[in-house]
Amino acid sequence: MSSAVDVRDVTFSYGEKLALDDVSLTVEEGDFLGLIGPNGSGKTTLLHIMLGLIEPDRGSVELFGNPVDEFDAGERIGYVSQQATSRGGTMPVTVRECVRMGRFAHVGHSRLTDEDRAIAEQALETVGISDLADRRVNQLSGGQRQRAYIARALASEADLLALDEPTVGVDAESRDAFYRLLDSLNASGITIILIEHDIGVVTDRADRIACINTELYHHGDTESFVESDALSEAYGATGTVVHHHH
Repeated sequence: MSSAVDVRDVTFSYGEKLALDDVSLTVEEGDFLGLIGPNGSGKTTLLHIMLGLIEPDRGSVELFGNPVDEFDAGERIGYVSQQATSRGGTMPVTVRECVRMGRFAHVGHSRLTDEDRAIAEQALETVGISDLADRRVNQLSGGQRQRAYIARALASEADLLALDEPTVGVDAESRDAFYRLLDSLNASGITIILIEHDIGVVTDRADRIACINTELYHHGDTESFVESDALSEAYGATGTVVHHHH
């Protein structure tokens, strides 16, 4: 099996504050990795380093076998930040136009073809928002906006979805439907890296867990995480009970 992301001996600080200390882990293609840790533990920083958005102070990262600073197939990565969905969206474009943006990496300066439009329409259908295609993105609810951004990633034919607390501000029913969508996308072969504060959701959905608080306390299958002391070690007395229903 090939690796989607390979992190080796990564250390990063914000000034004097150590955010990540000698973190190493590999995300295999097809994994559904839950990335958990208390607030301020370095989860988002690690995700940004994985995607090449931040350069580590020490260590190295590879994306699909290439050094992250040389990786030039950005269409293979779909990233949905917490801010993208929790702040309401400011893009004055329709959902269909937003999703079609996912094709731009493939067509360059050329016009979209009928095939490109068909791929975008299929992405809308896959995430269940075809009925919202003509609505403006900034008029959507948080859950609907989530799906629009995921559809854009699918339209780009992304191999890796990276999601940073994607259900902030989303109601329970929409949240459950959203995670069922992630399950089906992962079943279709898409690699998923998910940051989520609800540990029960992560252990129910993800097949691999990385638990960090500056350093890496656990990286392995969900069963071994549940049976380990990583949760109490990383969270201390604030550790949340794990609901595990695999």
